[in-house]
Amino acid sequence: MSVARVVRLAIRGGQDYKGFPCFRRSHLRHIANTPLAPTLSETHFQRQISMTTRDVSSQSDISKMKPTTDGSFNRAASSFRNAIERGSKYEPERDRYHLYVSYACPWATRTLIVRKLKGLEDIIQATVVSPRMGAHGWPFASVDAFPASDPDPLHQAQHVKDLYLKADPNYTGRFTVPILWDKKTDTIVNNESSEIIRIFNTAFNELVPADKAALDYYPEELRAEIDSLNEWVYNGINNGVYRSGFATTQSAYEKAVHEVFDSLDKVEKFLEGKDYIVGNRLTEADIRLWVTIVRFDPVYVGHFKCNLRTIRDGYPAIDLWARKLYWNIPAFKDSTNFEHIKTHYYWSHTTINPTRIVPAGPDPVIRPL
Repeated sequence: MSVARVVRLAIRGGQDYKGFPCFRRSHLRHIANTPLAPTLSETHFQRQISMTTRDVSSQSDISKMKPTTDGSFNRAASSFRNAIERGSKYEPERDRYHLYVSYACPWATRTLIVRKLKGLEDIIQATVVSPRMGAHGWPFASVDAFPASDPDPLHQAQHVKDLYLKADPNYTGRFTVPILWDKKTDTIVNNESSEIIRIFNTAFNELVPADKAALDYYPEELRAEIDSLNEWVYNGINNGVYRSGFATTQSAYEKAVHEVFDSLDKVEKFLEGKDYIVGNRLTEADIRLWVTIVRFDPVYVGHFKCNLRTIRDGYPAIDLWARKLYWNIPAFKDSTNFEHIKTHYYWSHTTINPTRIVPAGPDPVIRPL
């Protein structure tokens, strides 16, 4: 008798399956009704059961995030770090990979920008989650039909956490976006945005038109400078705003917020009289910095208490640079949704904003050129 048959009989009989006495009927019903239930092996059944019963709320619910002893915020490293390249397990192929993102998330927005710049939209499809991240983490539109969000087209998952647990039922990290998913092996290839944008930069060059293949956002001659700048921009600005916002002691907050503005002062000098931060061309350094800057006045000034200065009134060179990228290069504007951005932070972080009221300003959210 198949596992699925045993489960259905147990449910119909009003009792838990004797082989799995700790599982409630609701869990068994969920497994029995899955599309693959008729062919589930014992091993797969055990895997499905573990996915539905293990408590992962500490990984999905941001309100359960444990502070450090000194009140500072430490971001965990990403766990899936595979590359896509010829001769590897993950070959560059058309319509093999799928990108899961949030418009709200700056890390995910990096990947959307590079995907569009490199002409990969027809090669790698993308799915956008709802910005309202609750106890179960990022939801798909099937659970929360927020405007411009999508259902999961591959697995009909309800939340991003379902994808992680499908890839690894024993996964213990946070359920983050972006996710680059391989449809052939049915697992996560990579969930580190800094690596995904480099994958997009070169891995699919043979599949895109020559003009797109020629675009290089991590050129060899500028890599040392880009790497150096990325490091302190990440620590001081990209992650710095989160260290400020999620600090749980005054001393941790003040240390973080002053590092944010010291780093912004440094960037301001870099950008005086320039359109790009490294060399005289658009690079990944611009993209990685821009996704934080475009969120700064609408969110980080108020929500994360980064309020020593605004970008629009305190940093003229950064402000002009950011507006030029937004208004002149469609990949930046098309990858930005301010409704998702503002809603996510103010609605999702209930330890910071328990009323979930989303502020009306700034007006305009980004100024014209």
